[in-house]
Amino acid sequence: MKDLRSLDLPELTQALKDLGQPGFRAKQIWKWLWQKGARSWEEMTDLPKDLRATLESEFHFQPTRIHAAQRSSDGTIKVAFELHDGFKIEGVLIPTSKRTTACISSQVGCSLDCRFCATGYLKRDRNVTAAEIYDQVHLINQLALENYGKKLDNIVYMGMGEPLLNYNEVLRSVSLITSPDALGMSPQRLTISTAGIAKMIKKLADDGVRTHLALSLHNADDAKRSEIMPINQSNNLDLLAEALGYWAEKTGERPTLEYTVIEGVNDSIEDEANLARFARRFPSKINLIEYNPISLADYKPTSRLMDFALGLESQKLIVNVRRSRGKDIDAACGQLAGKLQ
Repeated sequence: MKDLRSLDLPELTQALKDLGQPGFRAKQIWKWLWQKGARSWEEMTDLPKDLRATLESEFHFQPTRIHAAQRSSDGTIKVAFELHDGFKIEGVLIPTSKRTTACISSQVGCSLDCRFCATGYLKRDRNVTAAEIYDQVHLINQLALENYGKKLDNIVYMGMGEPLLNYNEVLRSVSLITSPDALGMSPQRLTISTAGIAKMIKKLADDGVRTHLALSLHNADDAKRSEIMPINQSNNLDLLAEALGYWAEKTGERPTLEYTVIEGVNDSIEDEANLARFARRFPSKINLIEYNPISLADYKPTSRLMDFALGLESQKLIVNVRRSRGKDIDAACGQLAGKLQ
């Protein structure tokens, strides 16, 4: 049987016609799937029972479920999602006084081996489908409503995996999340974060993707960046600067440079100067992130975070300091390791 949620609307319409059903039934089903998050035929109460029985014999659902959830002292909620084949991924609900954000995963594990990131020590088992990405958003949105009485404001593709190595499914998920026929969120509420795959950054621009873009930079010296992010060996800083400049010119948007400041690794005055030079090569803004320790690596947070920020600001760069949320439950940036049971 086909996975019902792997079909786009024209494919679903044709499948219904092949069963002798009118086209409007496809739109009914589509609404149940992507606006209401239906998980079974029984929920689709405006479909005739005999039709539901027929469809159940032709298609199957592969829904994602919440396997476990853990709440931080600051209100952050980490969620382990179990996929239909038993694999698990993690996502995070991050509430603040101003907004509610979902951090979602695009792969089961990761293949990029970033030294400071817990997910980088996992193997990549498979890509996550668009429907499974949608499920994370739908289920985290339900948690936001249940726990904080408000819907999600923002979605960041910053969980487990590299989104641009799962390009087609990530873009299909963006369509499902932003389409008026589905969740209907503005693409400006979404941020795709990448460790830096230059040709795919350009493809995002050419494909007219209207989300925000963030680069996990973490060092602006090629040799030093390659030590902590092996992806830099094939996608060096010159290639990334060219791609980000292309993206900025095509979209009119400033990409964000994500820079986790780690003691003795990338927090020196020289590192600050390197970052400033790189950030000036194209329109950009900088997010400085406090490092969140993991048991797999012997790195420490810097004591120079604010000095680092002030030094960049004095050079007229746009800088934000991001304080971590959910550190006490290993839900902060770089800590997702698939251990929540």
